[in-house]
Amino acid sequence: MSGLFSLEGQRALVTGANTGIGQAIAVALAAQGARVTCAGRRSSSETIAAITDAGGQAEDLLIDFADPLAAKGVFADAGYTLLVNNAGIIRREDAVSHSEADWDAVIDTNLKAVFFTCQAFGKELIARGREGAIVNIASLLSFQGGIRVPGYTASKHGVAGITKLLANEWAPHGITVNAIAPGYIATNNTEALRDDPERSRQILERIPAGRWGNPEDIGGTAAFLCSPAARYITGAVLNVDGGWLAR
Repeated sequence: MSGLFSLEGQRALVTGANTGIGQAIAVALAAQGARVTCAGRRSSSETIAAITDAGGQAEDLLIDFADPLAAKGVFADAGYTLLVNNAGIIRREDAVSHSEADWDAVIDTNLKAVFFTCQAFGKELIARGREGAIVNIASLLSFQGGIRVPGYTASKHGVAGITKLLANEWAPHGITVNAIAPGYIATNNTEALRDDPERSRQILERIPAGRWGNPEDIGGTAAFLCSPAARYITGAVLNVDGGWLAR
């Protein structure tokens, strides 16, 4: 495989790749020729089967990003050139009741682990003089406030900021750093919303595209941002939301 969108010869690590958006990203990268490591606290056997059945290359890596430094030793001498930080958690509670434990858990996984995983990846590439790409998964709540998710909103605003900072520092090394802000995507995490007729109607009425997004919508965007076609894109937070933020 060759061309602007080819990832042939690249090795990618995708966090939280066992289901949903992370799974779609791993499959999309593999479809363009990347060898994909599916990293997370649960096995990604279903994702790996989908990739290998299609003729791609993938392996599992059990790692819990509740420990922000969990990936510290993953990249040394491993040949990774692509990193997608998708793993994340959410804790819902009114701001007046949001506990310190919930705050710390969300910030550790969604923000601190993202930074230190990027740091370990970038340090390896810079030391070896290799180019690469990072894609962080942000959120509509990187731009909006949301309700009853203070830790999550803070973490996703932070992801957008870290993305821009790293893009500034690492552009001279040939490392692009971008983020995707998914809109309302049909995954397990949004099942309750989709099953609520009134809430689903309200959401769909605001989306100009008139539909919920599919995980594949995010997968294709991530593959593009990892590809040679996006070599001059860095520091961007790309909304993939069917037009939600434009309304």
